[in-house]
Amino acid sequence: MFSDDRFRDYQPANLRKDFISGITVGIVAIPLGMAFAIASGVNPEYGIYTTIIAGLIVALLGGSRFQIAGPTGAFIPILLAVVLQYGYENLLIAGLMAGVLLVIMGIFRLGNLIHYIPRSVTIGFTTGIAVIIFTGQLGNFLGLSELDKKEYFHQNMLELFQHIANVNGYSILTALTGISAIILVTRFAPRAPILLVALIIPTTIAVLFYPNQLDTIGTVFGEIPQTLPHFHLPEITLAKIQELWQPALVIAALGAIESLLSAVVADGMTGKRHRSNKELFGQGIANIITPLFGGIPATGAIARTATNIRSGAVSPFSGVIHSVFVLATLLLLAPYASHIPLAAMAPLLMFVAWNMSEYKAFSQIIKLKTGDSLVLLATFLLTVFVNLTVAVQVGLLLAILSFIKKKSESLQVENRKQNSLDLTAHFRHMTFAIKGPLFFGTAQAFEQSFHSTVQSAPHVIILNMSEVTLIDATGEEKLASFIAGIKKMNRIVFIAGLPDWGVELFKRSGLYDVIGSTSFFLNEEDAIQAATQLEYTPGD
Repeated sequence: MFSDDRFRDYQPANLRKDFISGITVGIVAIPLGMAFAIASGVNPEYGIYTTIIAGLIVALLGGSRFQIAGPTGAFIPILLAVVLQYGYENLLIAGLMAGVLLVIMGIFRLGNLIHYIPRSVTIGFTTGIAVIIFTGQLGNFLGLSELDKKEYFHQNMLELFQHIANVNGYSILTALTGISAIILVTRFAPRAPILLVALIIPTTIAVLFYPNQLDTIGTVFGEIPQTLPHFHLPEITLAKIQELWQPALVIAALGAIESLLSAVVADGMTGKRHRSNKELFGQGIANIITPLFGGIPATGAIARTATNIRSGAVSPFSGVIHSVFVLATLLLLAPYASHIPLAAMAPLLMFVAWNMSEYKAFSQIIKLKTGDSLVLLATFLLTVFVNLTVAVQVGLLLAILSFIKKKSESLQVENRKQNSLDLTAHFRHMTFAIKGPLFFGTAQAFEQSFHSTVQSAPHVIILNMSEVTLIDATGEEKLASFIAGIKKMNRIVFIAGLPDWGVELFKRSGLYDVIGSTSFFLNEEDAIQAATQLEYTPGD
């Protein structure tokens, strides 16, 4: 079904570039995989498993040469909510169901739908997710080990304030060390693996100077297994499918959006073109297989994909090497990860949240003070205070309503009576130029435009429809009703300049026969000429 040309003309010399870029992005992926898993409410090794398996499958089956897949920050609030409400085992089922949905989306070629999601919606929920991630790390930053994770933002903030007296100074020192490392490395050594350095430095300081003084991965989650992930088939029942279809749909939708956005970013950096439907198919297969080994849902990771490209990647082999490197690191160095303080993980996620916040685009859209600004704010606030599902649904609904409002204002009905109304002659005709879309959003405006005309209609009404861009069922019905009213008064309607698609629409609806084939003209001039040739007397 999907041919693969991503490996075409591959040269042995390219393997060295892919090897270097794969190792580089693998170094970045290890701390992020653990951090995202912990923030999602599951053990850190599950993030590593996801990085290995999803990264490998998407590299082999995806539609982009450079895509790096794995756990991402965007999924954190969704996965945490699923874990809190349904449990880890059901998260695996929801992830597998999401994978099936992604495969279906790829097969039915729905990849281009990404272009129909308004920027105000994506910026709104992305910034909202960034706020949730950032504030979700305040507990680890402050060393508040007794916090209970809640489903809603305000509940977590209240929980934080209730335990604020239990601040651990060692945790704050460790977190500040990590933040300082990020700032210094970003400024003086931007090509270094920033997140890995920012993890190693505070961890080393904590182990050497104040061991056993703060929570670590080992004390909270136990040691990370130094083994390959084991195959496990979750217990899938019809009842669970019915229970989990909504979270699965949200995971699939966000996974599709994130993956395709990442692929678009990669295209912009390289000049290559990804294949949207093949990418969805590859992401779907990855999300079907990953849960069978304990992994959490995965998607294309924009930051890791960009790192892959900047490191010189040539083909998907870099993604394969990235997965192999993470696997080798798991088998060799897993025991050392137990010493990593949670306070050292907090700056990494805060840094990720800041980078994904889109604060400049957010501010720019707010300054517009348009319908997009309202869509953005609604999506953002609902993401933070309710959940992503409601936020996206409401955001898209508001965007649609805003679009309809804009379109409803674009319909113009121009009365050209000054050119075509001859009051001195027995014959009278009037021309109207209809411009723009004639659909349910403009149907009322169309009807009002002709209200007075129906009451005192001339003998012939010419409708110039050459600039009509759309006619839907409602618009067709309003037009038919207007024409029926005119005909009841023994008046004539001419249609001028109607595009071919409009003629076909009228033929299918039957309106063409009602108007009559002799009443259609190629342009307004022909219609006026035909009207002036008609004989009219007051007795008619």
